[in-house]
Amino acid sequence: MNHKNEKVSYYLTSLVPTTRLNDTAAQVLQILPGRQFDSVNSVFVLDEGRKLIGIAPLSDLFSAPQNARLKDIMSAEPPVVRPDTDREDAASLAIREDLAAVPVVDSEGHFLGVFPPRAIMGVLREEHLEDLHHMAGIWHHSEAARRALLAPILNRVRYRLPWLVMGLIGSMIATSLVAQFEQTLQAHIAIAFFIPAIVYLADAVGTQSEAVAVRGLSLTEAGIGRLLLGELSTGALIGLAIAILAGLYAVAVFGQLDLAVTVGISLLCACAVATTIGLFLPWLFARSGWDPALASGPVATIIQDVLSLMIYFGVASMII
Repeated sequence: MNHKNEKVSYYLTSLVPTTRLNDTAAQVLQILPGRQFDSVNSVFVLDEGRKLIGIAPLSDLFSAPQNARLKDIMSAEPPVVRPDTDREDAASLAIREDLAAVPVVDSEGHFLGVFPPRAIMGVLREEHLEDLHHMAGIWHHSEAARRALLAPILNRVRYRLPWLVMGLIGSMIATSLVAQFEQTLQAHIAIAFFIPAIVYLADAVGTQSEAVAVRGLSLTEAGIGRLLLGELSTGALIGLAIAILAGLYAVAVFGQLDLAVTVGISLLCACAVATTIGLFLPWLFARSGWDPALASGPVATIIQDVLSLMIYFGVASMII
C-alpha cells in the first residue's frame, strides 16, 4: 500500500495520558499504572472544554516535587497539527520541536490525540527511502520502487529509465557545447585533460549540498536568501581550496601558468554555482509542491555539468 500524502488522521491515537491544570505531579503519576497508552512520553494538559493548554514531559513529573501543580511544570502553547496535516509535515515538526509525539487538535483547539512516536519513525524512514530512490534516479515512489531489488525487471527499467534518458539529453547538450570550442581544444589540447576534473568536482560539491538540502529544508525555518548565501560562501571556499591545489598541479605538470589560472578560476566558480544549485533546486521543487528529492541526482547533475562546462570554456576563451 502506498502511504504517500496520507494525513495525520490516519495515524491518530487518543490513548495518551491527559490531566487538568491544577492536578499535582503525584496525582498524575498515580493514575498511570495499570493503564495502556500508545505514548507515555508526555502528559497533555487540558482545560474543562478539553482544549490543549500545555504539555508536561513525564521525566519532569518524576523530578518535580510531588505537590507541584501541572501549571508550574508544563510547557504552555505547545506546537500542534490538525487532522488534515500531511504526515511528512507533522514528522518534520516533531524533529524541529523535539517532540516525541505531536498533539493533534481540531479547528477550535480541542484535543483529539497525538501523532505517535512509532508513526513518526515510520514516516521518517519511508521518506528517507523515497529520497534515496529519487536521488538515485528511480522515478516512481510506489512500494515496488521501495523494493527496487525485488521488483520485476520491466518495472525496474520503467522506474529508472526516464531519468537516464533525461541524462542522455543533458549529455548531448554538453557534447554540443564542447564541440563549439573545437578550435580552442585543438590549439590548447591540455584544456581537455581537465574537463573530467571540472565536471566531477562540481558534481561532487553539488551532491553534498543536495544531500543536506533535501531533508534539511523541512527542518529549518530560515529564509532562502540566508541559506543560499551560506551555500554560496561554502562553495566558494571549497572551490578556492580545490582551485589552489589544481592550479599548482597544472603548473607542475604542464608548466603553463595560463592553464593553471583557467582551471583555478573555473573550479572556484563551478563549485560556488554547484552548491547554490544543490540548495536552490530542492527548495524550488518543495515550494512548487514537488518532492525536493526529485531535484537531486539526475536533474541537478545535468544542470551542473552543462554550467560547469560553460564556465570552464568561457574562462579558457578569455585567458588562454
